[in-house]
Amino acid sequence: MMDRLPHEKGFHVSWDQLHRDARALAWRLQDKTPEGGWRAIVAITRGGMAPAMIVARELDIRTVDTISVKSYNHQSQTAPVVIKSPDMAIIGDGTGVLIVDDLVDTGRTLEVVRQHMPKAHVATVYAKPMGRTQVETFVTEVSQDTWIFFPWDMALQYVEPYRGA
Repeated sequence: MMDRLPHEKGFHVSWDQLHRDARALAWRLQDKTPEGGWRAIVAITRGGMAPAMIVARELDIRTVDTISVKSYNHQSQTAPVVIKSPDMAIIGDGTGVLIVDDLVDTGRTLEVVRQHMPKAHVATVYAKPMGRTQVETFVTEVSQDTWIFFPWDMALQYVEPYRGA
């Protein structure tokens, strides 16, 4: 078997694509709005901040908070740890609250988040098979072995061709 170069099993997401996909997520969430509307949106930082901002705008959700969960050290996954919680006086058990993240991978981060807000609706832009059960709404599924390159992790630069020459 030939070794793969990092970009061969990568899914590169541009700012334009992220914006389109986050808007598509908002459109899917319209039909799932609880009676009385969404009370708040909680972004899982850092990756969920950009999609949550777009979803909040599209669905006119004005109360926005964050939960910070560290589960990656560069590209290796570690045990998830909550670094910052949302204002639980506002969020409560999550009833009427929308949790947004960029991606669910193994689902371990969302397991921790769900312990804090068990009745919240969880939505991600992208989903991998191992974590799909942790998410009620998502836009695009990618294979478990695909690495997603988000726009905040990339810079435009010349890349040498990897085959031929």
